[in-house]
Amino acid sequence: MISKKTKYALQALGYLAEHGKSGELILISELAKEEAIPKKFLEAILVALRKGGVLKSKIGKGGGYMLALPPDKITIGRVVSILEGGFALVECLNDNVKIECKECREPEYCGIRFVMGDVKKAVDSVLESTTLADMVERSDTARQQKSKIMDYSI
Repeated sequence: MISKKTKYALQALGYLAEHGKSGELILISELAKEEAIPKKFLEAILVALRKGGVLKSKIGKGGGYMLALPPDKITIGRVVSILEGGFALVECLNDNVKIECKECREPEYCGIRFVMGDVKKAVDSVLESTTLADMVERSDTARQQKSKIMDYSI
């Protein structure tokens, strides 16, 4: 499961992709209010995303944040990697920290590791092939489909 920090980051990036299309900077206060994200928490998230090369910022009057890259060049996997350090279902498959499972006597023959390794590959594939633009488009499509549904209840 992704952390609340990563979920908030994806919400904020979605907002920036939708509302910052003309290259305008978005204030942290606007982003926090519109996406219902605690402002202090959001500040830390945005700094991490800036350091990770996903956002640009300007300090002072007229300052704020904007995407550093087009939404179709920012993968969800990149965001997860910046904030989570990667994704693994079991600790022995974490790419960033090599830890052996305490319960496993023979990791090279571990069926759990094999299956969870396949799941990790599938999840990584989706995260690396799905962009911020894809995420925003899917949300917009769902919103449009819902608005086309007529309610005939009386």
